[in-house]
Amino acid sequence: MYGPLPGDQAGPLKRPTPWRRRPATHRAGQLHGGAGGHLRLGRKGLAIGIDIGGTKVAAGVVDAEGRILSEARRSTPGTDPRAVEQVIVELVEELGRGHRIWSVGIGAAGWMDLAGGTVLFSPHLAWRNEPLRDNLQRLLRRPVLLTNDADAAAWAEWRFGAGHGEDRLVCITLGTGIGGAMVMDGRVERGRFGVAGEFGHQIIMPGGHRCECGNRGCWEQYASGNALGREARLLARSNSPMAQDLLAAVGGHPEAITGAIVTELALAGDPASRELIEEVGEWLGLGLANLAAALDPGLFVIGGGLCSAGDLLVEPARKAFARNLTGRGFRPAAGIELAALGPNAGLIGAADLSRVSSRVRS
Repeated sequence: MYGPLPGDQAGPLKRPTPWRRRPATHRAGQLHGGAGGHLRLGRKGLAIGIDIGGTKVAAGVVDAEGRILSEARRSTPGTDPRAVEQVIVELVEELGRGHRIWSVGIGAAGWMDLAGGTVLFSPHLAWRNEPLRDNLQRLLRRPVLLTNDADAAAWAEWRFGAGHGEDRLVCITLGTGIGGAMVMDGRVERGRFGVAGEFGHQIIMPGGHRCECGNRGCWEQYASGNALGREARLLARSNSPMAQDLLAAVGGHPEAITGAIVTELALAGDPASRELIEEVGEWLGLGLANLAAALDPGLFVIGGGLCSAGDLLVEPARKAFARNLTGRGFRPAAGIELAALGPNAGLIGAADLSRVSSRVRS
């Protein structure tokens, strides 16, 4: 096994000052509850980070300061685990030709076991108890770290982005679905069994839309890129005059409308697309209020592809959050900010985690 768990990363070990953000400091040489080694935070070697989502696989060579030196992308062959592994091998070989690579970090959309070796389940990919880390280490012949893609994004934002210095950080990634992660006192918090942070599958509308996880009414069915595309297609099929620009953008074929197309039109000023994004933002804010009641973070960082909508999404979310926050008016409230690293946060975080979690035996 290479390195400790993603939940066992080195970082600031300090008691938080309530309601204040402070500059992060890093302390190496401590493992969370473990013996037999120490961590070296900030190793200078290069690492490859790979972010496996429901529709694309993004990869990049990342240095110790979180800068991407080169990158490549592929479509996700979601129905075949072996095909996904082959795509990863191709990307590592392509990116490794011009760089000396220390390790590879994989951020994957799914639930990992606590040992960080097996993908227990992925709602959007064909992984069921898949020993992905061992498979890839055999194919790549180099150290591989496997973590949830949202955990990787949260780590990147805490290390290099919008969450830098926040003792209680919750990161939400909006893409095909909703990912979530927590960085608490400089550690990725994965829970007792390694599957914490699956916020997108909290049931927010009992009996609502069917989710790929098997339940109905999950949050990601109302506040994700897929949800945005679905609602836009329903509007277009209704022959509403509001949907004229949407239909024109796809040649009159409603089934071709995606969340990305709606976002592009909204940024260009289309009123219907803006209204659709505002509805998604309201659902986002409602879910964040629920999380604040349970976790009481200092900051929510919103990332993923859907955050390219910017304030069109975040302002309705802030309003809905303030309107639904329990104890509103009598408690400090978490901030809500857009991720600073954009859609690259997952691959940056995966690469950095693979570098800093390399175990050095005492």
